[in-house]
Amino acid sequence: MVDQPVWEHIGSSFVSHYYHLFDSDRTQLGSIYTDASCLTWEGQQFQGKRAIVEKLSSLPFTKIAHSITAQDHQPTPDCCILSMVVGQLKADDDPIMGFHQSFILKNINDAWVCTNDMFRLAIHNFG
Repeated sequence: MVDQPVWEHIGSSFVSHYYHLFDSDRTQLGSIYTDASCLTWEGQQFQGKRAIVEKLSSLPFTKIAHSITAQDHQPTPDCCILSMVVGQLKADDDPIMGFHQSFILKNINDAWVCTNDMFRLAIHNFG
């Protein structure tokens, strides 16, 4: 058995933690962002821990469950980790939808935080 590269371990641990918090209590997501973090959510941009948590907490559903289909992680030249996630989500009684999300993780004071987060539903309009 081949050992998993450290960035794979950190990235997959982060993804697991992120979606657990998102699905159980989005208000707790502030712990993974910094005041300089950026979020792009369906094209809308937010900067800073407070603005990001306000956006995520205000999303119009009461329950959500994410199912991760695939995740990939790469080290960056500046010692960060780029993570890409593909999966499906189920919010309230809405149909299951696909999504894509990318994160840049950085080690600050011995803790891995999300400096950049981009989310899109996998909705295609071929019309």
